[in-house]
Amino acid sequence: MAAVTAVTRWRLLLVLSAAALGAAGAPQPPNILLLLMDDMGWGDLGVYGEPSRETPNLDRMAAEGMLFPNFYTANPLCSPSYTPQEIVGGIPDSERLLPELLKEAGYISKIVGKWHLGHRPQFHPLKHGFDEWFGSPNCHFGPYDNRARPNIPVYRDWEMVGRYYEEFPINLKTGEANLTQIYLQEALDFIRRQQAARRPFFLYWAVDATHAPVYASKPFLGTSQRGRYGDAVREIDDSVGKILHSLQDLGIAESTFVFFTSDNGAALISAPKQGGSNGPFLCGKQTTFEGGMREPAVAWWPGRIPAGQVSHQLGSIMDLFTTSLSLAGLEPPRDRAIDGLSLLPAMLQGQLMDRPIFYYRGNTLMAVTLGQYKAHFWTWTNSWEEFRQGIDFCPGQNVSGVTTHTQEEHTRLPLIFHLGRDPGERFPLSFASTEYLDALRRITPVVRQHQEALIPGQPQLNVCNQAVMNWAPPGCEKLGKCLTPPESVPEKCSWPH
Repeated sequence: MAAVTAVTRWRLLLVLSAAALGAAGAPQPPNILLLLMDDMGWGDLGVYGEPSRETPNLDRMAAEGMLFPNFYTANPLCSPSYTPQEIVGGIPDSERLLPELLKEAGYISKIVGKWHLGHRPQFHPLKHGFDEWFGSPNCHFGPYDNRARPNIPVYRDWEMVGRYYEEFPINLKTGEANLTQIYLQEALDFIRRQQAARRPFFLYWAVDATHAPVYASKPFLGTSQRGRYGDAVREIDDSVGKILHSLQDLGIAESTFVFFTSDNGAALISAPKQGGSNGPFLCGKQTTFEGGMREPAVAWWPGRIPAGQVSHQLGSIMDLFTTSLSLAGLEPPRDRAIDGLSLLPAMLQGQLMDRPIFYYRGNTLMAVTLGQYKAHFWTWTNSWEEFRQGIDFCPGQNVSGVTTHTQEEHTRLPLIFHLGRDPGERFPLSFASTEYLDALRRITPVVRQHQEALIPGQPQLNVCNQAVMNWAPPGCEKLGKCLTPPESVPEKCSWPH
């Protein structure tokens, strides 16, 4: 009820502002910038304890805005799904994406960077509400030989303008690449054009420099105390600073909502040289321990969100959908279940809403957090076979009975941790304790209600086919970059993690 009340107050404010404007017409809704990093960990921001010289702009953003230390992703990998080239599926037409809905309020939308919802033409972001795109339908993996596997294309709007390691080089030996600077200029140009046109805009800035193999442009290489990964973080930090300065210089900072977060926790398998820090939390990317799913998160909106605040609201990346619609004065679709909540009550009035956070790995509910308590129904890091080959999602972190290399079931007696006292998930509560029993009584009906309300979606990641890889993306003819695909052989995908 508090959420409804707060959103209603916000809409009332818009109505009153419109009345004050009189003949000038209704007020323009705020611009929305969602800055989504790739594999950046909770411990990578200075405000969470790393040296502040590494992230001065993000630290300033937090000082001028609101920090969310209890913010989670929806999935412990490149959420909501990891889509290698051979995946046949992608975002279904039945899904209604945020940019598509924002059109109802007059927004122009652009995606800069990685689109991870399918690479085939029918899954293109401009088919799902975005007006502009500069970026790629996958991460900067490669280089490939363009015979057994093609290099990943880079798009401007509907057509490719080159490929990684070709027109968009990445030096794997030195880590040098200009992609972050290109993505920054795309963002700044879009902001300036929309400000000049006086139209509300939505910018989704999804850069991937902190995903291994990490990269940075020449001025940032060798400048960090944390190696090449730190160089990438410093360039991202500098870019965020330039974006915020641009909003201020254009006089639209107070009419622009900015949210910074990451798609999942730091990839400890790539650490220390090419992976980040998850601070005090257990494990990292690919796992449903806190290190895999608790993310850095900062909200910034000068004059609206009080400066220097910390909200202990449990938040989810899925909340950004609902929050953005609320900012635009729009209602979420009523013909389907919406998982996210509007965070406006927490941001604008400092309210806290009681809600659970569910941790999924594939289609398995692994854990849930409610209040300060987290219950694990399954534990698993990765298989013994992978672990013996050197694949370790929890390097240096071995918690007996918790960081298991077989999939261990705890559905009858879940492992429960108090995250306030034990954020590293090292000391499960005693099954016989009153605290355990009280926590279990609270958690059990919440999980039951969640599972009873689930409506299974149509699987999109089950079928692979080498023929659907990026052999001949739209626009390849103009560049002379089309490649010949192999014979079509659909097969079941293999997901070792």
